[in-house]
Amino acid sequence: MGSLFPEIYLVRHGETEWSASGKHTGRTDIPLTAAGEAAARAMAHRLNGLSFSAVWSSPSQRALNTCLLAGFGATGTRKADLAEWDYGAYEGLTTKQILAERPGWRLFRDGCPGGETAADVGARADAIIGQLRGTGGSVLLFSSAHFLRVLAARWLGLAPEDGALLVLDTASLSIIGYEHDLAEPVIRGWNQR
Repeated sequence: MGSLFPEIYLVRHGETEWSASGKHTGRTDIPLTAAGEAAARAMAHRLNGLSFSAVWSSPSQRALNTCLLAGFGATGTRKADLAEWDYGAYEGLTTKQILAERPGWRLFRDGCPGGETAADVGARADAIIGQLRGTGGSVLLFSSAHFLRVLAARWLGLAPEDGALLVLDTASLSIIGYEHDLAEPVIRGWNQR
């Protein structure tokens, strides 16, 4: 934090019933739990005093409500490309349930039948990155874990599959930006709770 260059603040939405139970929540619109709402309100204190040239949110109610409760609802713009990974046939299932049917499965390597692959999510992340780099200022994003992990990997110039190396908890704050110049993208902070 405290860079001379624009910083991108990534906020994973607060807890939902499905995130608490480990169910894959892509396009199903699940509300925040009471604990998720409290964590979203606490995010306001963590972001207090920061200014952003833009605030963008996934269209999901879990991301939008986290944005609202964190105090940025009035300035937030919905961006369809910030939506979580489309899990297709695996929507609502836990990893344990999927592995029982498909041993050895890995989301970032194998994708989801009837849903997205890592490359699909990477293409959406690349579109967002293009828009971020065009803003010229710091931006605040509200989205979901797997999408934000791919976004961070692509920010660094890594393959979308490399998002598997990064973990995000609910209501976490991460920061991506630059080090010495705008040609040197870095992670400035990760999974801060």
